[in-house]
Amino acid sequence: MEKRKVMYFAHPVNVYNTSLETDLMQFIQESFPEWSIENPNQLKHQEGYKRAGMEYYLKEVLPNMGGVVGLHFSDGRIGAGVFSEEESIFKRTGNLWTLTWDKSLTAVSDIEVLRTLVLTVEETRQRIYTGGKRDNGLKGFFD
Repeated sequence: MEKRKVMYFAHPVNVYNTSLETDLMQFIQESFPEWSIENPNQLKHQEGYKRAGMEYYLKEVLPNMGGVVGLHFSDGRIGAGVFSEEESIFKRTGNLWTLTWDKSLTAVSDIEVLRTLVLTVEETRQRIYTGGKRDNGLKGFFD
């Protein structure tokens, strides 16, 4: 039996544990029924991140992914972490789709077209944190 391909769902942390995350996970699974979907919002990944930061994802998680769906902000901009995950997987596999909160899914054939849309780490933090805490009001998605 052939092993199922695994699709990584790259999305900002302020979407974690929200109804939007649940809804988009279901949409991605329905859109890619032949793939398993890997959500970074899992305890094993949180522990890995605490241990090694982004290196955990870049060296231990992402090399095992066959594709990536990246959630972008409503204005089309891309969080720094999401883009680094997209780029890592795309360079290896060429399989990248962008996703918006309203379920617009687009295949990407040239990642360079996205590079001008990437926010800095500081700009990304400003979008996903309010008062030093994660903003699960989904700041940046419905603005």
